[in-house]
Amino acid sequence: MTQDEFLKVLIPAAQQAYKDYGVLPSVSLAQAILESNWGESLLASKYYNLYGVKGSASEPNVVLETAEFVNNTWITINGRFRVYESWADSVEAHAQLLAYGVDWNPTLYHKVLGARNYKQAAQALQDAGYATDPTYAQKLIQMIEEHELYKYDRLPTEETTVSVRKSS
Repeated sequence: MTQDEFLKVLIPAAQQAYKDYGVLPSVSLAQAILESNWGESLLASKYYNLYGVKGSASEPNVVLETAEFVNNTWITINGRFRVYESWADSVEAHAQLLAYGVDWNPTLYHKVLGARNYKQAAQALQDAGYATDPTYAQKLIQMIEEHELYKYDRLPTEETTVSVRKSS
């Protein structure tokens, strides 16, 4: 699958997640690209998990090796990851995670949703601890700008359930 084909598959789901939960499509797409290597990682291609979302024993999951940045060094660990039925399900679940947070902090990602543009949203993701990579926000912003993903933050003319934000 080409990069353009990958985006073409995900754009509708990312824009629907924006309408339903307020997650900027540019950020959703950039995270999917970065976390899944354009859908080519084993986690994304076989298990439809685009975002590296961790799982629990009570839901469909798979244990795979992953790199984590701990104590200023990269280490390899075995992580338990969610398994989804489709990429669209992964996009939806990712948006729900950002909207509803985690058991111990339901508002963990609210600053991501409240961001006025993709740069603020990317930094809010990093600040909330979404990824252990200390350059996560910078990588997302670079991905968004390099591939002009910000253009998907402007939805087609249909009504949205959240206010449409300008993208920087």
